[in-house]
Amino acid sequence: MAGLQGLSSGPSRAVIVLCITQILGWGALFYPPGLTMPHIAAAHGWSLAQSLLGFSIAMGVSGLVAPFTCSLIERHGGHYIMSGGALIGALGLLILPFASHYGLYLASWVLLGVAMACNLYDPAFTALARIFGTASRRPITLVTFVGGLASTLSWPTTQMLIASGGWRTVYFVFAGVMAFIIAPLYAFVLPRNAVYVAPPGKEGAPAVSPVKTVPAVGAPFLLMAAGFACHALMQSGTLAHLLTILQRGGIDASTAVFIGALFGPAQVLTRIADFVSGGRLHPLWLVRIAMGTMAFAFMLLVVAGFSPGVAMAFALMFGAANGVVTIARGALPLAMFGAVGYGRVVGRVARPAQICQAVAPFVLAYVIDRWSGLVALEILIAVALMALVCFAALRRPV
Repeated sequence: MAGLQGLSSGPSRAVIVLCITQILGWGALFYPPGLTMPHIAAAHGWSLAQSLLGFSIAMGVSGLVAPFTCSLIERHGGHYIMSGGALIGALGLLILPFASHYGLYLASWVLLGVAMACNLYDPAFTALARIFGTASRRPITLVTFVGGLASTLSWPTTQMLIASGGWRTVYFVFAGVMAFIIAPLYAFVLPRNAVYVAPPGKEGAPAVSPVKTVPAVGAPFLLMAAGFACHALMQSGTLAHLLTILQRGGIDASTAVFIGALFGPAQVLTRIADFVSGGRLHPLWLVRIAMGTMAFAFMLLVVAGFSPGVAMAFALMFGAANGVVTIARGALPLAMFGAVGYGRVVGRVARPAQICQAVAPFVLAYVIDRWSGLVALEILIAVALMALVCFAALRRPV
């Protein structure tokens, strides 16, 4: 009974709430465009690039707004900011199906960008740090593990809604999810207390040494922000163009789709491994290993060629590495800079990462059209090595 009471009224309730809202939030805000964009373009007579511009604007807006929303969550709690962001997202999702004018269409994506800045991983990490303090690593890992299943839920649901009622139905349904499930969970169920303080130890127990941190300024912050920005560019560019690159390399469409589907399971498995291990590996080493793995995966694809077996190995390595980078993005700022001011730090790290995530598909599309997919992969190798250099130069507090 005490365990159930702690789960329903204690800080652990935040993990349950955020697991649910991350699956639904990513499923409503991030994944549907991959399936709905061709239908939106055809319905309005726009090019696919014009339709995709809205989604890129949303990611750019999310990066610009993230420092402010994360700071507000740290000061006032996620129940205010995240629930308000969910309602803004619901409004954007409602406007989008009616936006026959291109300006209104882009405006709806601006609202959705604000919603992303209030509802996805960075604000969730901030809410967990506010509640759990320096003990946030395991809750962050669990939330990212469950959040990694969002595409598994969202894509089949989106496809089913398109088949049964058209692409507009997708946005009507997900607007309802944001307004009537996610917003109330944040407003009424997410714990409102600040940093959770564990009860004091018994008299005579050895004192726990304070966690060593460094200020979130200068070279440590710049190296971290640059490293995660490089990762965002790689992730966004790869997910946007890998299937096209593989097909141009001679792999048939159905096999390329199967290979792309390996990303999700691979990243979930590595998140499970981190959770089961109790997060024993410092997040700085975690992200170094992940960046090295990504660089090796791209090199393998370039050197060994586009055979199905090599492409599957690439997908598994890239997915596994990406899974732990998401954990490190939440855990590394906490380990380096501490829990105080965590929201603002995470938001500042998110800004360049989200902007890189927004521009990467367009930049790599130009490279592929102007030169080739092989040149795009070589650029991604260079970006992965840049990220590895950034994290290798970053030093743990001493």
